[in-house]
Amino acid sequence: MAANEDRSRFAGRFGRYASVGAGLGGAAAGVAARRLVGAVTGGDASSLNRRDAEAIKAALGGLKGPLMKAAQIMATVPDLLPPEFAEELSSLQSEAPPMGPGFVRRRMAGELGADWREKFAEFDLAAAAAASLGQVHRAMHSDGRPLACKLQYPDMRSAIDADLEQLKLALSIFKRIEPAIDTSAVYEELTARLREELDYEREAAHMALYRSILADTPSVHVPEPVTDLSTGRLLSMTWIAGEKLLAFKEHAQGERNAIATNLFHAWWRPFATHGVIHGDPHLGNYSVRADDLSVNLLDFGCVRVFPPRFVLGVVELYRALLTDDRAAQVAAYEVWGFKGLSEELVDTLNLWARFIYGPILDDRTRTVADGVSPAEYGRREAFEVRERLKKYGPVKIPREFVLMDRAAIGLGSVFLHLDAELNFHSLFEAEIDGVSLERLSDRQSAALAAAKVPQAD
Repeated sequence: MAANEDRSRFAGRFGRYASVGAGLGGAAAGVAARRLVGAVTGGDASSLNRRDAEAIKAALGGLKGPLMKAAQIMATVPDLLPPEFAEELSSLQSEAPPMGPGFVRRRMAGELGADWREKFAEFDLAAAAAASLGQVHRAMHSDGRPLACKLQYPDMRSAIDADLEQLKLALSIFKRIEPAIDTSAVYEELTARLREELDYEREAAHMALYRSILADTPSVHVPEPVTDLSTGRLLSMTWIAGEKLLAFKEHAQGERNAIATNLFHAWWRPFATHGVIHGDPHLGNYSVRADDLSVNLLDFGCVRVFPPRFVLGVVELYRALLTDDRAAQVAAYEVWGFKGLSEELVDTLNLWARFIYGPILDDRTRTVADGVSPAEYGRREAFEVRERLKKYGPVKIPREFVLMDRAAIGLGSVFLHLDAELNFHSLFEAEIDGVSLERLSDRQSAALAAAKVPQAD
């Protein structure tokens, strides 16, 4: 059985190498040729970027799963890719075709045994939702509790192995286009996070961690993992009902503000008190309870645990920007992992930081970005940062920056969809009240141990 599985994994991996590698190899060759012609003829950089972006999207477009997910993560960090690349990659579809009933039966038997149906009062073989690494089925526990069962697609481990090799090639293409930005640490971070997303036992631990952290926050709800019906590739949890976030887009301003406030607590409270973030804050990972406008926090595959010192660095940068303390700003960036900062690079990082921190620096009721659409959020600032890095770089993007930046942009986009008007400054000040390295370290260690989540890497 093991030998057959190994052969299957090798065959699957080889097939992905062939299909994606050929496409990306062709794209890389095209990039090199167009750059050479552009250098000789003085061709327009934006036009070259557009053609290169289209070529890479074509190479990735037919592929579902991990590599596509990595591409989308990179696309949602606006300062990481040229805008033409971000636009093309963000249009890749995240949903894979669902597994049919026969396949689901075989997969469930492989996870829970031949008598798996007897372990549920009900189980719907039709997928309720499909995503890049697995799909969700509605079920009923024998004790009557409604469940959501997240079943991983087959052969995802070999897909990860193959796709991470291709990710190296994709990043090498981006480096040819943008040599001012060193993405080597980005690869390390995406590798760690994608491998973690395969481990549903770890995701169950993340879920338990969030339930513990938010136990005293009644405006936020987290599903409960059902361990006796879960494995490393099957995660069963309680089903928590709610409506899609955008269903409230036309509701009264006060209701939208209440939802946004609850989302702010759901994201910032775990970070400020325990150094943990939900790294995938897009619209599909939240739902809202219509009766009290409390929010349901869903999908814990992409959770990042930060060293406590890094969390203090985030808070210290906020305070340094608030007081315009140049030395403290540099010290905070160094805590984040930036190295060899010149005065010009500090100015460049401040340009981006003042955009990201802008809403919490401004002590007034406001939107996240007045007069900006969710699709445009951060694009203008990212372009200006990129142009400055071409002049004053290079700069190496630290690992921790990737998901922090992505999550900040994702959460800001959600607030813009709701057109929420809040005093983000006062909300943030309340979350960081009393924060200290000792207190954060103690809380994090105790919570991670109780939930059986590994310490921060």
